[in-house]
Amino acid sequence: MKTVKPLKVQSTDRKWYEVDLSQAPLGRASSKIATLLTGKHKVSYAPYLDAGDYVVAVNSLKIQLTGNKLSQKKYHHFSGYPGGLKTTPALKLMETRPDFVVRHAVRGMLPKNKLRKIWLSRLKIVNDTMHSFKIDSQITI
Repeated sequence: MKTVKPLKVQSTDRKWYEVDLSQAPLGRASSKIATLLTGKHKVSYAPYLDAGDYVVAVNSLKIQLTGNKLSQKKYHHFSGYPGGLKTTPALKLMETRPDFVVRHAVRGMLPKNKLRKIWLSRLKIVNDTMHSFKIDSQITI
């Protein structure tokens, strides 16, 4: 019986992907971004290794929330103190911080483990198409 050698983190080569979020549903885009960040699209994927790629998400201002989510969805933040629950509607967040909405959705799609913070650090969100990152390939959703 053969023993399989575990992969090493140094053996991964990271690519830069540009994901265009214009006219893309938030859930579909965030699941695709989460797949790229974790490295599940690679043949050498192992769940305990950080083998993912960099992702630059452009046009976050144009991302679509389907159905009535734009008017009904709410984001909550609790400070830990009595009366410290803050609620912000999705419509207001899309006007002021559309990058937060995308990052929050991608964060929810990533596994809840120690690698999550590392994966999220490789996600770059841009509100329009202009950025200074060197891109290897582009993905339109």
